[in-house]
Amino acid sequence: MERGYRGQENSLCALLDCSAMSAKSAISKEIFAPLDERMLGAVQVKRRTKKKIPFLATGGQGEYLTYICLSVTNKKPTQASITKVKQFEGSTSFVRRSQWMLEQLRQVNGIDPNRDSAEFDLLFENAFDQWVASTASEKCTFFQILHHTCQRYLTDRKPEFINCQSKLMGGNSILHSAADSVTSAVQKASQALNERGERLGRAEEKTEDMKNSAQQFAETAHKLAMKHKC
Repeated sequence: MERGYRGQENSLCALLDCSAMSAKSAISKEIFAPLDERMLGAVQVKRRTKKKIPFLATGGQGEYLTYICLSVTNKKPTQASITKVKQFEGSTSFVRRSQWMLEQLRQVNGIDPNRDSAEFDLLFENAFDQWVASTASEKCTFFQILHHTCQRYLTDRKPEFINCQSKLMGGNSILHSAADSVTSAVQKASQALNERGERLGRAEEKTEDMKNSAQQFAETAHKLAMKHKC
């Protein structure tokens, strides 16, 4: 019986994943491609605390799905942004809502660094939202992409990532590990060259000493030979 429930649960998760992938693909084509932007990642979310939004603010369209999307421009210099996209009930199209430049992101809160959690907070210069992702794994993937994008495109002021499991920033950790390995290899090679240089230096000094000794011996021998000859 338990296996049956697990099988149904796995099938439902698979269907949700396929649906989410299809939605994200559609968002990329409808919202970002026409503006010559490339969507790097997205996460389907719900608010943890409901905001009191006037009926007219939603256009009276009822229930909706919300996606937090991360995108970059194809034109240089590259600009990254976070966009809130909605899909209202009964509609197959998506609507762009709020948007922030990545530079406006001040803090990313993973809520719990000790366990998998679908909850997270985003703090911007002029906004603060508390979210719950559709799954913890979807949040994890989005966080990895977001962290890597911040490291790549932000040079001055980068957002603070707090209460995050190490795997949530795994993409960048892998890059750091590779960089550390290269740095270590360079340091070892440099040390080996320095040691080799020191050995060569000592050998040159010994050679010079031997040369001087030989010259002194030759001079002494020559003087003795001249003395005996006389």
